[in-house]
Amino acid sequence: MAVSERGIRPAAPRDVIDAWWAAHRDDVVRWRREIHAHPELSRQEVNTTELVMAELTAAGLTPRRLPLGTGVVCDIGGDEMPRVALRADMDALPITEHTGLAFSSTVEGVCHACGHDAHTAILIGVAKLLATVDDLPVGVRLIFQAAEEVMPGGALDAVAAGVMTGVGRIFALHCDPKLPVGSVGLRAGALTSAADHIDLQLHSAGGHTSRPHLTGDLVYAMGTVISGLPGILSRRLDPRSGTVMVWGAANAGTAPNAIPQEGRLLGTVRTGDHESWALLEPLVRSVIGELLAPLGVRYDLSYFRGVPPVVNDEQAIAAMRAAVAQIGPNAVADTPQSPGGEDFSWYLEHVPGAMGRLGVWDGISPRVDLHQPNFDLDERALEIGVRTLAGIVLGDV
Repeated sequence: MAVSERGIRPAAPRDVIDAWWAAHRDDVVRWRREIHAHPELSRQEVNTTELVMAELTAAGLTPRRLPLGTGVVCDIGGDEMPRVALRADMDALPITEHTGLAFSSTVEGVCHACGHDAHTAILIGVAKLLATVDDLPVGVRLIFQAAEEVMPGGALDAVAAGVMTGVGRIFALHCDPKLPVGSVGLRAGALTSAADHIDLQLHSAGGHTSRPHLTGDLVYAMGTVISGLPGILSRRLDPRSGTVMVWGAANAGTAPNAIPQEGRLLGTVRTGDHESWALLEPLVRSVIGELLAPLGVRYDLSYFRGVPPVVNDEQAIAAMRAAVAQIGPNAVADTPQSPGGEDFSWYLEHVPGAMGRLGVWDGISPRVDLHQPNFDLDERALEIGVRTLAGIVLGDV
């Protein structure tokens, strides 16, 4: 089959991808390193947005900047509906990088410790590859999303801007340092968990620790909630939902013989079950009220709903599995459900879709988790990412 920069027909998707990758591997690596060296926090991805706009425009595409100024959407192919959407997130984290890479972050206190630099570079590559293909089997929408790292997530901004209009299915990848490079972890059903935040502030008249019966014992009340809320939730919700409530901060008082007047508890509630997520806020409010009612302590509860769980559609996962299987006999890997949150779930509230976990461990170095200052990825994973997302489209999902 003749192969040229334009006019490739998608009769043999693997050949198309092979030819494009052989010619453009260094470009994808360069984009990843450029983004990595110049990370930008959520909703500040101005330069990253400009890079995406420039590269897609150079490929003959017509990208559009999203209304809030960061983020890009771009259609490829005809106007036929529904389209397949491919999403990449672009933002970095407020973490100081400790990798020692030659292209380490040049921005103090900010780095790509979650792999979004790779996600963006991969999708730029997929865009340029697909732009060379005449008569795509399906229309494609590329979504370069801002602000995934903040709750409830920039996906909501993208959805509000209309990026899901005319979309039938949506796909994405996320780097996974637990999986070896060359593999993609796939799972039908719940992949991540809903993640909500609790901020509980307690108030008492205070008093002397020798006379707790004359006031509201605030620290005792805090302890009652600290142990009581997680325990009661575990008895009120189906254990198969994977619901877990954990406190991250508890603050009250400074003196050993004084009952304080103010205290504060901060925590998270996570669940892998969509129905349980809908029940969590009213249940948490009810249980806290019941626990504190007999203790003479007033409280203010702020409950922040984060993101739903990512629940992969079985047909969408089958399409992703078929694309990954073309990469090699060991490319498809199993992956467990994660208690972490991911705002890709907001897109799945509108259409079915799937997220896969892109293996980025080199098989030699110690495994480093996401969001750690020494997180890095094996750049061979960039090829796997391009092959997976392009393969989904060219395989005509």
